[in-house]
Amino acid sequence: MPKYKFLQPYTFQNGVQIKNRIVIPPMTEASALQDGTISMDELHYFDLHTGGAGMFIIPVANVSANGKGFEGEFSVADDKFLPGLKKLSSTVKRNGTKAILQIFHAGRMSNSKILRGEPIVSASAVAAKRPNAETPEELTNEEIEQIIEDFGQATRRAIVAGFDGIELHGANTYLMQQFFSPHSNRRTDKWGGTVDKRMTFALEIIKKVNQVIKENASSPFIVGYRISPEEIEEPGIRIEDTLKFVEVLADQGIDYLHISMGNAWRTSLNNKDDNEPLIEKIKRQINGRLPLISVGSVETPQDAEKVMDAGIDFVALGRESLREPHWVQKVESGQEDAIRYTVALQDYPELGINPSFKEFLDMLHTDMHIVGQDVAKDDFKGHLGSLEGN
Repeated sequence: MPKYKFLQPYTFQNGVQIKNRIVIPPMTEASALQDGTISMDELHYFDLHTGGAGMFIIPVANVSANGKGFEGEFSVADDKFLPGLKKLSSTVKRNGTKAILQIFHAGRMSNSKILRGEPIVSASAVAAKRPNAETPEELTNEEIEQIIEDFGQATRRAIVAGFDGIELHGANTYLMQQFFSPHSNRRTDKWGGTVDKRMTFALEIIKKVNQVIKENASSPFIVGYRISPEEIEEPGIRIEDTLKFVEVLADQGIDYLHISMGNAWRTSLNNKDDNEPLIEKIKRQINGRLPLISVGSVETPQDAEKVMDAGIDFVALGRESLREPHWVQKVESGQEDAIRYTVALQDYPELGINPSFKEFLDMLHTDMHIVGQDVAKDDFKGHLGSLEGN
C-alpha cells in the first residue's frame, strides 16, 4: 500500500484507470506559433513535465477561429492542426500519464487585436469588468449552434490525435461560463434568463461531445468539466447557482468535475460570514456521483494528502509542478527532501520556460517562489485562471 492516498490508482466509471490521484492542471505556456500550431518549445516543455502525474490536462485549445483568447494559444479548430496535436498527445502519454486536452472558446475574454480585426462575441453585448474590455457582439442562434458543432469537431480531432480525453473549459470567465453567468448573459431566449436556461449552452455542448465520442472513439474516452464556483460581478454567479448547476452536471455523462480556484480551501468570495470551503459544499452536492479535482496552492505531499483526507478524488499541482517536474517521482522514491519549492530565474531554461512563457508568468504576477526576486501573488481571473484558476 502506498504511503500516501494520492499515489493510489483510480478507475473511472467508463473503465479508464488512472495510475495515481495527482493531476497537472491546465496552465497556459503561451508558446504556440502565430497560426495556432503546436511549437517545438511546447513539445519540449511537456516532455520535461510529464510522466509522473496520473493525468496531465493540456491547456486551452480554441475550438473556433474567433475563440482565440491570447497570443501563443494553440488551436484545435481545423484538421490542419492534427499533426502537431498527435505529437503533443504522444509526448505527454509517457509512463502511463493520461493526456487530457482542454478545449474552449474565449468569448468576450479576447479582443479585436488578438482576433486580427474580427469582433469578439459572447452570450450578450455586455463588456467584461476589466480594464479596456471591448463590448462583444451578441451571438445569433445560428452562431451558437455552430460553436456547439465546433466543440464536437474539436473532440473528434482530440480522439484522432490520440488524447485520452477532453476537458470542457467552463471556468475562468470564458464563453461557457459567460453563458451561465447572469452578468454576461442577459438573453431572454432559450439560451438565457433563468438559471436553468443559462445552463443550456453547456448542456448542449456536453450532449454534442458525447455523441461525437460514441461515433468516433474505439475505446473509453474521458470527458471532464471545469467550473469556477463564484463570480464577484453584480449580477454574477453565486455558489447557490453553482450547486444547482453541478446537480445537473452530475447526470450528464461526464467523468469528472474540476473546481477552479486559486486556493483549494477557498471560502465564499461573496459571503464573508460563511467559513465552509466551497469544495466541501460542492462535494456534498455531488454526493459521490462524480469524482472531483481540487486545485490551488497545493505544494507539499502533506498539502496533497489533506485534499485526499477530505474525500476529494484528485488533487492538482499547478505552480509547484512548474517548479518541480519530478514531484511525483521524488515522492514515490522516498526523496521528498529533494523536492524543489523555489527556483531561480536561471532555472527557467531547464524547466522548459522560454521567454514567451516567462513574459506570460510575469504578466500574471504569479508567485513562482523565485529566489532573490519578489513576485506578487494573484488570485487569477480570465486568462490568469489558466494557471490553477479562479
